[in-house]
Amino acid sequence: MLQTLLDQFLQNSGLELLAVVLAVAYLLLAVKENDYCWHAAFFSTLIFLYLFWQVRLYMESALQIFYLAMAVYGWQQWRQETDNKPRLAIQRWSWLRHGLVVSCVLLLSGISGLLLSHYTDAQLPYLDAFTTWASIVTTYMVTQKVLENWAYWLLIDSVSIYLYLDRALYFTALLFLIYILIIAYGWSTWQQRYSQQSVADSARR
Repeated sequence: MLQTLLDQFLQNSGLELLAVVLAVAYLLLAVKENDYCWHAAFFSTLIFLYLFWQVRLYMESALQIFYLAMAVYGWQQWRQETDNKPRLAIQRWSWLRHGLVVSCVLLLSGISGLLLSHYTDAQLPYLDAFTTWASIVTTYMVTQKVLENWAYWLLIDSVSIYLYLDRALYFTALLFLIYILIIAYGWSTWQQRYSQQSVADSARR
């Protein structure tokens, strides 16, 4: 069993490893609110689009197309302030808005999972659908610097680890384990910056 797992691990492509390195770079740069995180995200996403299609995770493959668009959009939103546009600040969403978002994600996941299970050969269709729809919402939250995105990613990445292990994408599963560690750091860092923003805003009033 261990030898089989080792053989499968060693057979993972260099492309997957490169995608993992770029994805880690994306998240670390995002924690620092560095605009270049979106460049790393764009090229990592291109690679994952190919890899997920090869292992029949179709919703995950479709998600990568969305990620490509969000990488461009996120870069536009995060760019350094100019004369006409101030730098985007960290914000929070209300509990009501979060409740609506979670309800929509669960509904869309159920419908998509049902369709995938009946009309495709998709593997783990309901988990595939859940991580896809939840990631769509959470990626948008990142482009808007919504503080709670870190809580969403914690749940999504935990589910994704199981999904990728099941598909023998071991480098990718390792990436998401690393993500969980970085998420804790990112959440703490953004929380501190949000508090500093709130104090600065109060002082200006």
